[in-house]
Amino acid sequence: MTGIPKLCYFNGRGKMESIRWLLAAAGVEFQEEFLETREQFEKLLQDGALLFQQVPLVEIDGMKMVQTRAILSYLAAKYNLYGKDLKERALIDMYVEGTTDLMGLILMCPFLSSEEKEKQHTVIIQKATNRYFPVYEKVLKDHRQNFLVGNQFSWADVHLLEAILMVEEKNSSVLSEFPQLQAFKARISNIPTIKKFLEPGSQRKPVPDDKYVETVRRVLQMYF
Repeated sequence: MTGIPKLCYFNGRGKMESIRWLLAAAGVEFQEEFLETREQFEKLLQDGALLFQQVPLVEIDGMKMVQTRAILSYLAAKYNLYGKDLKERALIDMYVEGTTDLMGLILMCPFLSSEEKEKQHTVIIQKATNRYFPVYEKVLKDHRQNFLVGNQFSWADVHLLEAILMVEEKNSSVLSEFPQLQAFKARISNIPTIKKFLEPGSQRKPVPDDKYVETVRRVLQMYF
């Protein structure tokens, strides 16, 4: 199993899911170790594996990488999903930061009360349809290419598809006013590596449930 990236996180989406998506899109096999106990987490801390006392943790190329953005940037560059020059990389970064902001609104939902969740869902749909999706719709319409940057498959495309699917879980008709994004979703979903990741039985994680929330709270001692 030498050379296969090892992912250490909870058995759920969270901040690791975008890393799983990017590895899967690149066609890279990876192992996972799931955090289930406080003792596992404390051992990582004692071993010095967690630079900032946080997960995700990805072991790759002899490194123990933390900080989601750093991991994703490294993977995108390593697997040629980061554009062909600095200008394309800057565009990819901008588009990814936008989808990261949108997904951040969703990632907190499982930890909210029922009343807070309902309010947050409204915020997610409002911001997706008024702030974020119009940007990507315009980009695709203006340059008339299949991908967001440089007319080649990149991290930005992977991240946008992940965000679209996450928002659609909140409102299945959210793309009704975005024909370019509808076509984009269909195209990217049919890329062989992506298609495989979207199939049942893949390492893609389901919508977080109560068990996931309870595990995260217990392991991280989130008593609120």
